[in-house]
Amino acid sequence: MNMSPSKENMLKKIRKALSHSTPLPFPQSEGNQPLFPALQQEPELEFAEQFIKLGGKFIYCINQQEYAFQLASLVKKMDWQKIYCLEDRLVQPVAAQLGDRLLKKDLAGADAAITGCEYLVARTGSIVMSTAQASGRTASVYAPIHICVAFTSQLVFDIRDALTGFREKFGQQMPSLVTFATGPSRTADIEKTLVVGVHGPKEVFLFLVQA
Repeated sequence: MNMSPSKENMLKKIRKALSHSTPLPFPQSEGNQPLFPALQQEPELEFAEQFIKLGGKFIYCINQQEYAFQLASLVKKMDWQKIYCLEDRLVQPVAAQLGDRLLKKDLAGADAAITGCEYLVARTGSIVMSTAQASGRTASVYAPIHICVAFTSQLVFDIRDALTGFREKFGQQMPSLVTFATGPSRTADIEKTLVVGVHGPKEVFLFLVQA
């Protein structure tokens, strides 16, 4: 079968093109690079900046002694009479100062609730919690004030890093619920007006302890 010169030239070009790989025109779009740029500062600072932007109250403590002093001072300044906490290790340094203000029941009547967390996500300023914690799924939501106590060893860059940490920590026994809390509860569903504290705490305090 005879082919026209133009058709033969076209086939030659196709064969030549197939014999040589063509570089991707936009290599960055193939998922070979991280979606977000690396941090330009310490993760503690990045988390603090993002968390404060969202309306959170951030307190950095260089050790357990400073944490105890700062927490006791905050409770007395705000005049909170009922502090709910199920995680003894978080309130042990301050138990003597707060005395009978610390409770393990009556969450609904508490002024504030203290919980730990699983991770802190620096890029988004998020607190990551799960039902594997002693405080369960309710303490960080029901009280009007949520006080989270975290340690610098729990800081990760992005949500992906937190999920990877969960897989490494729990394997096939993942918690039934993982929560990413990003600032105080808020909604704009009510006449398009931003309202804080509708579905959760009105204020969130984060004590980051050096560890």
